[in-house]
Amino acid sequence: MTGETAGQLWPSARPPRAPDRFAWDLESIAELPVVRAEVRAHLNGPQQADLRDRLVLALDEMASNALRHGGGRVRATVRPLADAWLIEVRDGAPDTPPTPAVNRDPSEGGLGLYLIAELATEHGWYVTADGKHVWAVLAP
Repeated sequence: MTGETAGQLWPSARPPRAPDRFAWDLESIAELPVVRAEVRAHLNGPQQADLRDRLVLALDEMASNALRHGGGRVRATVRPLADAWLIEVRDGAPDTPPTPAVNRDPSEGGLGLYLIAELATEHGWYVTADGKHVWAVLAP
């Protein structure tokens, strides 16, 4: 895509602190329609349509990446900040950083992390004893 390396696009960093709000423990991609529906149901006001669509898209990309490539116990959360929302997904692959496709033809896929980076005001990843955490902040 660009001349940036994967590490430049997805820096190792901690997210801002946010209270717990919505959380899902996921075992398969087949569970994602329920997750999307719950996010849509909560942010159902017409003034929230754009933010809702971006949150659903970013959450779906992050969770599906974790389920496909990370494995282990996948946990997805959406938490409110003062003027934005924090999406965080944990998977069981702490040794595998989020890796956007670099110099790959777009028809081959792998562009979800680029998309999330474009949608987010901040994003990053970090590792704990529980696994790898990938996060993004989306503002209205």
